[in-house]
Amino acid sequence: MSNGSSISQFLLLPFKDTRQLQLLHFCLFLGIYLAALLGNGLIITTIAWHHHLHTPMYFFLLSLLDLGSISTTVPKAMANSLWDKRNISYTGCAVLVFFFLFLIVGEYCLLTIIAYDRYVAICQPLHYGTLLGSRACAHMAAAAWASGFLNALLHTAKTFSVPLCQGNAVGQFFCEIPHILKLSCSHSDYLREVRLIVCGACLLFVCFVFMVVSYVGIFRAVLRIPLQQGRHKAFSTCLPHLAVVSLFLSTAIFAHLKPPSNSSPSLDLMTSVLFSVVPSAVNPLIYSLRNQELKDALRKMITSKKVVFICHHS
Repeated sequence: MSNGSSISQFLLLPFKDTRQLQLLHFCLFLGIYLAALLGNGLIITTIAWHHHLHTPMYFFLLSLLDLGSISTTVPKAMANSLWDKRNISYTGCAVLVFFFLFLIVGEYCLLTIIAYDRYVAICQPLHYGTLLGSRACAHMAAAAWASGFLNALLHTAKTFSVPLCQGNAVGQFFCEIPHILKLSCSHSDYLREVRLIVCGACLLFVCFVFMVVSYVGIFRAVLRIPLQQGRHKAFSTCLPHLAVVSLFLSTAIFAHLKPPSNSSPSLDLMTSVLFSVVPSAVNPLIYSLRNQELKDALRKMITSKKVVFICHHS
């Protein structure tokens, strides 16, 4: 995927110049990454261990996307901080951009599908098994992953076909399309990719509208439930999804739609960490704390593992 330029590697934005602060950032990122691995890994293992959790709601709660997205950015950042490096190869940068887009867009599509899942479960409960059977869930999940794949392939191919002649310093701690496009030789090439990004953003906005419409229907249906306990139970099934969507969208908006006048390398670095790292580490906590069934299944799995371990060593 050569764009005809002589660039063989990019220089990423370092967190700090002093060695002590670089090691501090390494330790901080290591802690966050291990927490994300543990949280997402426990959820994946719990869902795989307890087959009764394979309902449409939990089918989409697989944390593979969160695990993948944080694994595309954090390990390289940790390695650069640990070894006091900034460089990433041209091919490595393209691969990082592709997988990050693929996983982020796929996750957003899955969040849209979960909104539909909650709408059907609350507003059309009698048709839930028909509309969201195993085959329908598999098709929607495949569509979400395919959307992420095609979006990532299109943007990555377009971005890395643009000639670059404004140096090789990327003003970000990982490869991100807007910062790579700032190195383009031609303003027209830059505008073409920006137009492509705008078209992708419009599709994501359609997903956002779909989620809003779904939750308007959910709130109207819940408010018609006569018993307060019933209303609380219905709302509680939506809270994890609402929390994850709010975290995802707020960090994305803050990272990419802030005014250019307020932009600075340190602020860009902080907002990028909030968008690309924090949600993947926090989402497992949101899911596990707000889903009693998932907490019960996790507790049973840990208890059974302890029993097996004790029996094996007794």
